[in-house]
Amino acid sequence: MRRAYSVETVRAAEAALMKRVPEGALMQRAAAGLAVACGDLLRRTGRVYGSRVLLLVGSGDNGGDALYAGARLARRGAAVRALLLSPDRAHVGGLAAFLAAGGQVAEGADGLGALDLVVDGITGIGGRGGLREDAVALLRAVTRDRDRTPVIAVDLPSGVEADSGEVHGEAVRADATVTFGTYKPGHLIDPAAEHAGALRLVDTGLGPELPEPPDLEALQYADVAALLPVPGGESDKYSRGVVGVVAGSERYPGAAVLAVAGALRGGAGAVRYVGPGADAVIARFPEALVHAGPPSKAGRVQAWVVGPGLGDGRWAEEAVADVLGADVPVLVDADGLRLLDAETVRTRTAATVLTPHAGEAAALLGVAREEVEAGRLAAVRELAARYRATVLLKGSTTLVAEARDTPVRVNPTGTAWLATAGSGDVLSGLTGSLLAAGLAPRDAASVGAYLHGLAARHGSGGAPVSAQDVADSIPAAWRDVRAG
Repeated sequence: MRRAYSVETVRAAEAALMKRVPEGALMQRAAAGLAVACGDLLRRTGRVYGSRVLLLVGSGDNGGDALYAGARLARRGAAVRALLLSPDRAHVGGLAAFLAAGGQVAEGADGLGALDLVVDGITGIGGRGGLREDAVALLRAVTRDRDRTPVIAVDLPSGVEADSGEVHGEAVRADATVTFGTYKPGHLIDPAAEHAGALRLVDTGLGPELPEPPDLEALQYADVAALLPVPGGESDKYSRGVVGVVAGSERYPGAAVLAVAGALRGGAGAVRYVGPGADAVIARFPEALVHAGPPSKAGRVQAWVVGPGLGDGRWAEEAVADVLGADVPVLVDADGLRLLDAETVRTRTAATVLTPHAGEAAALLGVAREEVEAGRLAAVRELAARYRATVLLKGSTTLVAEARDTPVRVNPTGTAWLATAGSGDVLSGLTGSLLAAGLAPRDAASVGAYLHGLAARHGSGGAPVSAQDVADSIPAAWRDVRAG
């Protein structure tokens, strides 16, 4: 599991560790790991010896890390130059080591010639508010006409917010980021994550000093495999989970089919469908159990999914209210989010999972969509607290938050191929099946998002993918996770 901590927590852990190790040891560990990563990247297109490396060096410890790493590369035969943004505030020890190893200080961005690698050590995890004008001008001058020159960021791309993943102003776009001790939220949450490129974590010995729980966590294969509900020899449809689906309308009958597809492909023992799309559902899935409604009269279920494609109207409003009155976990998506009563959600005794995209989240919070997209972490935390629910905020990085004080989960399997009509309906049915199987709301939402992303990658094969392709590929994603 990838775990991420806030800047304040990292600083405290570093201070505790530095009391136990020799002076400067932490920076040397970071620089050694950074130099190895730089060497690995250089060898992909050539070799370290004779390569041309430019360091962009700020005044903080990140600049020191870059200079010490540059010294190591210079000793291996690389031609390393450093552009100092604040020459009088450059890290003294790092600069001395760099010069002693044969590194050179560049006077400006002109005349640099061809480069094999640029190392971004301008600002670190304490940076706020995007790059300053002088740094922006320098970055543009260095990267102009060098689109193919890789950029590796030290700890975090300069200009992004470490704690929130927000980007205010211009920031470095790195091909890779080498971070130290632990991940930070900005490594995992867009839009900052888009700037980070491939992530590499260097172990500096910080782990024992970090508290529980982390601020964020991202599940990996082993974590998801441990959570997957796998039937045993004595299982029946009820022990596997019966999920009720209230979805679709005369205008959107496909939403009903896709939500049911997600539930069945997600391993539900049975699906009870309620709504006007019964004929379309039965035509595609004859194993589905259909009912005219209301949902409370449809029969026994262990979880409900309500909202995809419901549209407007009295029947839709009554169906949402009826489902929210049930004493089982309920997932609310799409039109159901517009029709729910906030106080009813807050006072439910059974679990509620809300699955908005950015626009729906903005409507629930009463803010602009752009505010949600720019500050996804703050938005999902606020939604969970305001509605006392588990919230799955869909988007370029899907986030799952609870009202209680648990780490926000970040889904690492998202793909742009999921930006297709109906894929959210599939995710709702899939997550509903996991709720019905007995997974806790945060686990069901996290595992659902993980499998959903993997299924999209399977279904696309690098080509356009439909929502039905995603649903049909869920079993393959399931097998991948179990196989490790």
